[in-house]
Amino acid sequence: MTNLVTHVASTVEEYPDETAVSFRGTDISYREFWGQTAAFASGLAEAGVEEDGRVGIYLPNLPQFVVGFHGTLRAGGVVVPMNPQYKAREIEHMLTDSGAEVVVTIPDLAGFVEEVRDDTDVHTVVTVGDSVEGTASFEEFCGAPEFDTVARGDDEIACQPYTSGTTGTPKGVLLTHHNLASNAQVSADLLPGGVQPDDKQIGVLPLFHIYGMTVVMNASLFEGAAYYPLPSWDAQEALDLVEEEELTVFQGVPAMYNDIINQPNAEERHLSSLRLCGVGGSGIPVEVLRRFEELYDVNIYEGYGLTETSPVTHFNRPEAGRRVGSIGKTLPGVESMIVDHDFEEVAPVEEGPVDEDEVDLDDITGEVVIHGPNVMQGYHNRPEANEEVFTERDGKRWFHTGDIGYHDADGFFYIVDREKHMINTAGYNVYPREVEELLFEHEAVADAAVVGIPDDRRGETVKAFVVTVPDSDVTPEEIKQFCLDNLAEYKHPREVEFVEELPRTTTGKVQKFELRGE
Repeated sequence: MTNLVTHVASTVEEYPDETAVSFRGTDISYREFWGQTAAFASGLAEAGVEEDGRVGIYLPNLPQFVVGFHGTLRAGGVVVPMNPQYKAREIEHMLTDSGAEVVVTIPDLAGFVEEVRDDTDVHTVVTVGDSVEGTASFEEFCGAPEFDTVARGDDEIACQPYTSGTTGTPKGVLLTHHNLASNAQVSADLLPGGVQPDDKQIGVLPLFHIYGMTVVMNASLFEGAAYYPLPSWDAQEALDLVEEEELTVFQGVPAMYNDIINQPNAEERHLSSLRLCGVGGSGIPVEVLRRFEELYDVNIYEGYGLTETSPVTHFNRPEAGRRVGSIGKTLPGVESMIVDHDFEEVAPVEEGPVDEDEVDLDDITGEVVIHGPNVMQGYHNRPEANEEVFTERDGKRWFHTGDIGYHDADGFFYIVDREKHMINTAGYNVYPREVEELLFEHEAVADAAVVGIPDDRRGETVKAFVVTVPDSDVTPEEIKQFCLDNLAEYKHPREVEFVEELPRTTTGKVQKFELRGE
């Protein structure tokens, strides 16, 4: 069964009285949740949203996001998830490009929708909480709690998230029911024994992002587990919730784990209820992973994926023998390769991870390409972009990730860096992640990012932005010398700038274009 909403319907039948969503002391059973999705679908039908109609969900992590998401699918619509940190200018493109007719938001964000409403197809704005002028409250909008789910084919579009837009105008990613359902099921099966009905997953990853949507929300709903959303990331609040509710699964991005280990009371926290932690979104520094595991005696398993792949393509499965620094092996049913610029497969190394000072990475690395049921249908109204990111070979359609990596003879994959992040200094290639990994080993470094900046002599040179631990007296010169002592001379940062914090997206990725001043 690969229709997303039909699969959730089966869970509701099997676990009607179990908790589906728990939010700030209020538990919503699967039966109650399903009734709420029916009521929302009824409201959409009354508002004139027809099959394939777009519905923007412009919310933080709230129960209404979960209800609105699956209610839209029950109505035959397509969800357009929107980052609640975005302002009017940023959402205008998403609304006009998608043709969204209804937007669900909160009163504080409704004004941004109103600013651009006349230039879009939006005719109805629904607010969670109090209604404001020109909007209907969520409760007022919802109709009858009975609704016959609109039949949609597995290969029809279910969701249209947008890429982050760090390198240009965000693109709408067309994900089918089959894409999302197949990946949610595989994600649920990755844990030891799989996600269980008695599991409790914390929802710190934003739901507008594919990682939180698939790996946490939908994987939980597929198996009858409970989902505990948090509207925004706060390390102390998240740790409180894990302890008080005895949550069992924590999925996060590297920045979240780094925040946790840098809390002043980190060593006093008791997270013994957690049976597994997962990390994705970007590579986690090895030192952050080891420190977290030492503190809480629970393993972090690294995975990898992209919005365009629904998202997970690789995971460090416990039974496969985790390798620290690896994104793991390719998921069942998914294929991946490392290819060169001529789309020829790059041979694996004998065993990874390699010592990057002892090998020439250019000899063993290439671009990661993906084929499988989780790969998007394509970008919305972007035929030229689709031509660029897909290669047809031997009857298979391969997606180009833009990530540079290598693999070993045992099937483990390793990401070196984004192709666009690579620094070419005086003819030498420098991968920022290698320098960042070293910086995290310095006792005075709490956070760090490395970028290339223009240099008259070398073309580009390496610059590090560093957040130091509280009360540190380390100097930029000491940081530079630490790198020079541990890296080839051309790799060490010629410039080190101390900053209070790094610019990050909601999902924890460093916005390197801001550091470069673009």
